Amino acid sequence: MVDFSHTFPAARGVQSGRPCYVAMCPMRLVPKIFIFDSQEVPPELRAQRTLNRTRVPEIASYLVENPTNYTLSAITASIDAQVTFEPSTDTGLGQNLGLLSIPMDAKILINDGQHRREAIIQAIEQNPELGYDNIPVLFFIDAGLKRSQQMFADLNKHAVRPSDSISTLYDHRDAIAEMARNVANQVTVFSRLTEMEKSSISNRSSKLFTLSAIKNATKTLLQKRKGDLITKEEQELAIDFWNSVAANMADWQLALEKKVATSELREQYVHAHGVMLQAIGNIGAELLYKPKPQWKNILERLQHIDWSRANNEWEGRAMHHGRISKARASVVLTGNYVKQQLGIALTDSEHEYEKALK
Repeated sequence: MVDFSHTFPAARGVQSGRPCYVAMCPMRLVPKIFIFDSQEVPPELRAQRTLNRTRVPEIASYLVENPTNYTLSAITASIDAQVTFEPSTDTGLGQNLGLLSIPMDAKILINDGQHRREAIIQAIEQNPELGYDNIPVLFFIDAGLKRSQQMFADLNKHAVRPSDSISTLYDHRDAIAEMARNVANQVTVFSRLTEMEKSSISNRSSKLFTLSAIKNATKTLLQKRKGDLITKEEQELAIDFWNSVAANMADWQLALEKKVATSELREQYVHAHGVMLQAIGNIGAELLYKPKPQWKNILERLQHIDWSRANNEWEGRAMHHGRISKARASVVLTGNYVKQQLGIALTDSEHEYEKALK
């Protein structure tokens, strides 16, 4: 086997004093070349976490459904054998482009990308053409278990999941994300007072809402789930609903006109927080079954609700010990109080929450 090897066009470099190589690998070779075996080995004797099988079908579906418009980040792997690198000649780029040869009897262990590996296997079974695409691979020379474990820790230590708001802003495949962007842009109050990047608002921010809160509340309003299609009429209905809500929120209008600081509203009122937006979305899901003039008249009663945190009715609902709560029970109980003020009957399950509160 010494005379047989896998050969990849590659770029050579150095990280922390050790050689590393970047190559493009045909995806059909990924399951044959790269080893991932952590299922029956104790964690202290391996360098990866166990595979989360629930993540794999989602990645595989993403590849199959977007064969001409997907993006996969590089796999990181360690090689437990001596490799050879033959620099290309006459490239004019020095000695760092060439052919990387890896013995076929070498173990190539994945340090980062095990879920991508499994998803590629499933995706190629459904669409064999994907096997001719490439995925970048960063190769390191294996320096033992301790070093491989440290590599895993280092690779994942600084990984930060993007906020739901910025994911919604940038996701052009998801119909619900597109709906949220349209609502945020076309509802007058939202268009001026929405934080588009973060899913929380700092004390000094001039914003009042987050894009993620608008998305979740509108998804509830229209009773939609991930993957559902959303018609133009549904989007227009959502925009009309939120404009009607905003028209009956005097403090929101004052913030829009810069007559009151948004920080003051967040500090003193419950209607300036995501729990209230979600609660109103829940209520709206029921109201939209009524004729438009009827639900618009009901929303006018929002003007008469005492939204101040000083209103003791919010304690145990939108607030716990004076702090705003985003828990599911808080959303329901907050919505219950608003429904009572609007003259809307509670459902059986909402009555159960009231009994638990009392």
